[in-house]
Amino acid sequence: MLTILQLPVLNDNYIYLVHDPITGETAAIDPALAAPVLAALEQRHWRLNVILNTHHHNDHVGGNLELKQKTGCTIIAGSDDRPRIPGIDRPVKEHDVISLGRHPIHVLATPGHTSGHMVYHFTDDGLLFCGDTLFVMGCGRLFEGSAQQLWQSLQKLKALPPATRIYCAHEYTQNNGRFALSVEPDNRALQERMAIINQLRAKHEPTVPSTIAQELATNPFFREDSPSLQATLGMPAGDPVAVFARLRQLKDVF
Repeated sequence: MLTILQLPVLNDNYIYLVHDPITGETAAIDPALAAPVLAALEQRHWRLNVILNTHHHNDHVGGNLELKQKTGCTIIAGSDDRPRIPGIDRPVKEHDVISLGRHPIHVLATPGHTSGHMVYHFTDDGLLFCGDTLFVMGCGRLFEGSAQQLWQSLQKLKALPPATRIYCAHEYTQNNGRFALSVEPDNRALQERMAIINQLRAKHEPTVPSTIAQELATNPFFREDSPSLQATLGMPAGDPVAVFARLRQLKDVF
């Protein structure tokens, strides 16, 4: 089994180190900073082989060049982001399959938050590293894409196996949950989950990872077809993309 190390950095970012104990290979996913990654590698006597970037924002790629200089790692990111992500060695596109040791990783294009956003699905391990496309009970802002694009991207993720564990890049859960309750206040699963989330955050513990199953039950951006949610928005039996777009607009000013 893979070892996953979650490094909290900046205000609310997570960097992930994924280590294959059989081959000794290690990946860093969205390294905002180099120093925490280097310290974690040294402490565990791991060698960094590859960086996986989901998109070009600096709080996801800021450590790229220093890590590459000091470890000789390979940087993998979406081909559309080649001009915007420092140090890319291997550009990837939708449906490419890469690997960490003997663990296959399927690449999915998820435009919306940015135009070149990619996510990494460790298919045999049931892991999804989704950057800023999907958050626990939330989704990314529309900086470079349309609501239609992000909705379509999220449909790909909704279709993954329910047990898939979701590792997003920010600790936004508590605020996301408050918004979710504002648009679907009678969702019992959401109420129960928020009680757990509030307990975790009171102890400064992470709320990540989640699972696809949990998001299907509680994430409003996965629940645009919920009659209760549609009624709150005044959009009964509304077009799913229109409902999604309205949710995103409301979240932007929440």
